[in-house]
Amino acid sequence: MTSMQPLSPPPRPPRVAPRIVALGGGKGGVGKTFLSANLAAVFAEGGKRVVAVDTDLEGANLHTWLGVPRPRVSLADFATGRETDPAKLAVPTPHAGLRVIAATGGHLGDPQPNAARRAELLQGLRRLDCDTVVVDCGAGSHAAVIDYFLVGDDSLLVVHPEPTSIENAYSFLRAAFYRRMQLAMLSEPVRVRIAECMDQRNERGIRSPHDLLREVQGLDSGDAQRFVAAMKELRPLIVVNEVASAEDVKLGFSIRTVCRRYFGLEAEYVGYVNRDDTVRSSLLEKRPVTISSPRSDASVYVRRIAKKLEEARR
Repeated sequence: MTSMQPLSPPPRPPRVAPRIVALGGGKGGVGKTFLSANLAAVFAEGGKRVVAVDTDLEGANLHTWLGVPRPRVSLADFATGRETDPAKLAVPTPHAGLRVIAATGGHLGDPQPNAARRAELLQGLRRLDCDTVVVDCGAGSHAAVIDYFLVGDDSLLVVHPEPTSIENAYSFLRAAFYRRMQLAMLSEPVRVRIAECMDQRNERGIRSPHDLLREVQGLDSGDAQRFVAAMKELRPLIVVNEVASAEDVKLGFSIRTVCRRYFGLEAEYVGYVNRDDTVRSSLLEKRPVTISSPRSDASVYVRRIAKKLEEARR
């Protein structure tokens, strides 16, 4: 009689890195945090394990939108070196399947992590044990903000239909474009040339990405090919927030056209969100509007954007 051999456990499937959704736009107050909180809530509601990450160490409030009043740890602990594992910064929210990495308590003198720490953070986000990471980028075009935006598998450009927001959105896109090109290049002379043209009044007269491509072609044919490939990979997704008219709705199409003609980028207009007073009410309740007012206009349009992002993954 042969003895029964103990059954070995089935092999664990290989771990898949989470998909990263990053939201930026240059200007503060356009609704990046509102959209980050609500998209994260919708993804979690759909059964995803979600971590929402606030990278705005100078104006953190994503935790407030998600109903977490006093996070015990935050991204500031990582920036200063008190914590080395981003996974240990994620704290529960009142919403099932959704955790948050807050950005409270930043260093007032030098809040942003240096480039090396930033690289470690971005790598750490890819290792988080979840399905989706939603990154709320801060305002402005600081290298840190741009790096957080570029790490996204889905990089959403959030625009408000007012002249200052539109102007800032184009500046943000320009900064993201040049940063992406600089990171993709291998030749030091090409990197130096890209750094020079970040000054929009540079003496070489490089005023557009097409001008820069011609310069790169003259310096290094290999990097010229990488330049074109990087252009094709950079595909910002446009969202217009607080829409109040048909003209506001059209703004997304106009930005998409500018992206193609000026930057040579194939941007996609993934949706808009109507202006809705329930958004302010939901903030006062410290709950996403998709939870506090699920039938509101804002909730309906956020869910449409989330659905479009989910369908694009399949």
